[in-house]
Amino acid sequence: HGLYRGQYDACGLVSPQLPEALLQERDKQAKWHGIPALLQRLYASSHLNSDFAQTHTVLKELSSLLSMEAMSFVTEDRKTVQESSFPITYTFDLFGGVDVSCRSYMPIMYMNDELVKDCLSVLYNCCICTEGVTKNLAARDDFVLFLFTLMTNKKTFLQTATLIEDILGVKKEMIQLQGIPNLSDLVQSFDQQQLANFCRILSVTISEPDVGNDDKHTLLAKNAQLKRNISPSCAEVNQVTLLNIPGFIERLCKLATRKVSEATGTSNFLQELEDWYTWLDDALVLDALMLMATDEADHSNPESSDESTMGSSPLRHRLPQSMKMVHEIMYKVEVLYVLCVLLMGRHRNQVHKMLAEFRLIPGLNNLFDKLIWRKYTSSNHIVHGQNENCDCSPEISFKIQFLRLLQSFSDHHENKYLLLNTQELNELSAISQKANIPEVEALANTDRSLVCDGKKGLLTRLLMVMQREPPESSFRFWEARAVESFLRGATSYADQMFLLRRGLLEHILFCIIDSGCKSRDVLQSYFDLLGELMKFNFDAFKRFNEYVNTEEKFQMFLTQINSSLVDSNMLVRCIVLSLDRFESQTENMRVVEVLSECSLLSYIARVENRLSFLFRLISIINVQTLTQENVSCLNTSLVILMLARRRGKLPFYLNALREKEYAEKYPGCLLNNFHNLLRFWQHHYLNKDKDSTCLENSSCIPFSFWKETVSVLLGQDRTSLCAITNYIDEPYMDLDQDLLQD
Repeated sequence: HGLYRGQYDACGLVSPQLPEALLQERDKQAKWHGIPALLQRLYASSHLNSDFAQTHTVLKELSSLLSMEAMSFVTEDRKTVQESSFPITYTFDLFGGVDVSCRSYMPIMYMNDELVKDCLSVLYNCCICTEGVTKNLAARDDFVLFLFTLMTNKKTFLQTATLIEDILGVKKEMIQLQGIPNLSDLVQSFDQQQLANFCRILSVTISEPDVGNDDKHTLLAKNAQLKRNISPSCAEVNQVTLLNIPGFIERLCKLATRKVSEATGTSNFLQELEDWYTWLDDALVLDALMLMATDEADHSNPESSDESTMGSSPLRHRLPQSMKMVHEIMYKVEVLYVLCVLLMGRHRNQVHKMLAEFRLIPGLNNLFDKLIWRKYTSSNHIVHGQNENCDCSPEISFKIQFLRLLQSFSDHHENKYLLLNTQELNELSAISQKANIPEVEALANTDRSLVCDGKKGLLTRLLMVMQREPPESSFRFWEARAVESFLRGATSYADQMFLLRRGLLEHILFCIIDSGCKSRDVLQSYFDLLGELMKFNFDAFKRFNEYVNTEEKFQMFLTQINSSLVDSNMLVRCIVLSLDRFESQTENMRVVEVLSECSLLSYIARVENRLSFLFRLISIINVQTLTQENVSCLNTSLVILMLARRRGKLPFYLNALREKEYAEKYPGCLLNNFHNLLRFWQHHYLNKDKDSTCLENSSCIPFSFWKETVSVLLGQDRTSLCAITNYIDEPYMDLDQDLLQD
């Protein structure tokens, strides 16, 4: 290397003036495979007036060398390649190959499609094999933006999209979509197949960076970051940019809901490749396969990538039906992800309106049995990686993304009733009428032309597969979350009864008590769903008592609750709230019957049990460890104290906490911790409208009473029987006044 120090030109390429004989001699010694000489020729022909035939010849040779090494790098020969002294791609990068590919060819790459393909292939193979090349490319903003302009060419679209996706995956700063030249025209020029692949790129640009599970994940850190970052994030700006592209959401809805081609003709094409999925693990690779199968139709119809013309291509018929399904599924995963992210953004209502207008939910309902949750038969081509027991299956990704979309769509939004069909909406109305309660306003306002078609709505179909799910299924968590989101918000008796009639409560109790489920995530999702299903509903508590009809079952249920209060506290909160409601309705004999017979209500009615829950809820959290996952423990403890305050028993509960501290021989520890938690609560909730609304709707306790109770508990008058400071003896006062500021 010392021989050539200083022998590089401004572009980073080895100088063309270096003696050829010396170069060849050193090449043989170092086994550079002729790379430096090829790069000299490439650089010499990288000008507008160059002989492109010569350029193409050199690029072809380089591409062939790099492709062979890239292929071995991603297969069993990977170890051998890494251990060799001078890998081809390393040598290519060392002598400035990446630089000349990026800088010198940007002006001329528009002039020859084959030149573009070979150049993109060279760069992509370098990214695969040589550490740091992808990061190097990601740091060149001008080159990244230039790549987007290449996406206008259909012949080079797949290679360009592949390279962009890899580059954005390692880019330190998120790219701003509004900086892409003529983005709106670019997106509108895509056919449906290209748009689906473009969603893979968009997913990186509209998602907030994952902060992981470290200290930055705490609510304390998040709140501090929000104070520093008042302006919208780059991801939020990118979301707005997409929403302003005419027809963008409508086309995504069409992609998400279009049917797989009905073509059934097959041949032996790729049938013998039993392990096809082990290498067709990228939708872009599958696209290359599809492009080959539809090449004939492309010559006659420029719109052949749409569903109608793809289905009519005779070559496409040669592809196995299972491959066509997986191809469509992998498209839909990306599309549903983008829609899901937009649904969770600041402009949620705008997105909701468009998704309803473009009939996303009815379209997904029509695909449910045939594609989303299709049954496998003996005629299906099932190989490793495609079955439901394999975590790498594209069908698993598709199902999970579908369930996440339903969760985002239903959560605290009146459009959730679009998940039902007309008959099911009528059933909800009849339930309300029979119970002599007003129909929910959102139900009355639902546009029936936008609801699901067919004999069953999407929610009912989901309930059916949920109840058939094997105990070890990875879908249980997501299914429970999706159904729970339908119930969240202001409690609706009709919604609860609709689900109770379909056996949901018995299914949940079976999973918690009898199925042997050990997954904490699944149990948490079932506890949360059970709480929403039973809250304020005496029929649900009666059904609970009918299922949990032995002491053994009840103790098993309590064991599951007590094993992790972080997971089960929402259920505890719903039971406490329901008991309080029922005790004020003793004129209703059905309620009185449930109060006297239900073992669960009797258990919570005992003060010592509520105090036990309160003590543990406050003990397992502190300000430094509060996250979105465990902050519910703080709110559940507040619910217990608010209800006690309503009944004039708040001093009794606070004194009980003080006595517990002394009994456990750490006086002041619990109450000091609770005091700090409540101070954080004020900082966190008094500035967040959505969270405060959720607290009010879910508890049926006015948020003003929440605020008032916290203020009373934080009162500085040490003589007040409702102030925490009254119960902390002077020697043990340790209130960290600077905690939140720090």
